[in-house]
Amino acid sequence: MRCVSVALAFAFTCTLVAPVMAQNERVGEPILTAPYHLPVFTNEFVTVLKIFIPPGRNTGYHTHTDDSVSVNMVPADMTNQNLGSSEVTRNERAQRGRATYTAYSKEGPRTHKAANIGQTPFHNVSFIFRNREPGRFKPSSRANVPGYMQIMDNERVRGWRLVLEPGQSVPAVTQTAPGLRIVIDGGEMVESVPGHADRGWMLSSGEFYWQDSGVTRALRNIGTTRIDIEEFEIK
Repeated sequence: MRCVSVALAFAFTCTLVAPVMAQNERVGEPILTAPYHLPVFTNEFVTVLKIFIPPGRNTGYHTHTDDSVSVNMVPADMTNQNLGSSEVTRNERAQRGRATYTAYSKEGPRTHKAANIGQTPFHNVSFIFRNREPGRFKPSSRANVPGYMQIMDNERVRGWRLVLEPGQSVPAVTQTAPGLRIVIDGGEMVESVPGHADRGWMLSSGEFYWQDSGVTRALRNIGTTRIDIEEFEIK
């Protein structure tokens, strides 16, 4: 009789849980509370997410509503499925360091589920704009600064990629809008700011740093490993 009671209790619990799970599947979680999406920094301009999906895991359905930039850290085999669709699409295997911008404020919200079907974790660093209207800042131009390769320029953000081999350096640039530095490959670097002592940094892959406007800085790789970073200034 006890086994029958336990089985009946379990069956009753399942009838309560199933509709809740189904309801969540129909609605989708806000992106800031979605599985494997961890908010790690926020200010008046952006919220930064660390997204790390182990092999065999998925994010559940979650909803994007605000413009965002994503930087890929580790190539992974991923699939996507939009809410309400039976179609499961396989993404192109993202290259390390690939940065993408999505204008959800123009394209409309998207609710989808991402699944890691490969053998390596999916890892990226994303930042979401908290203000839906651009135009507060004018980013710098680094077109004449050797080393900086522009990778993005749209209505919300301008971005560059910088690769420094051991011993290499880049001339000083003045940042005219606030933004982020995201580390693809880390190492030992020195940052030189006029009027201040040189500042040594140990950078690690996946780290990010908020950078205020109005700072002039030069960078030099003083370590033994290749440094690969991306810098963004918001508009």
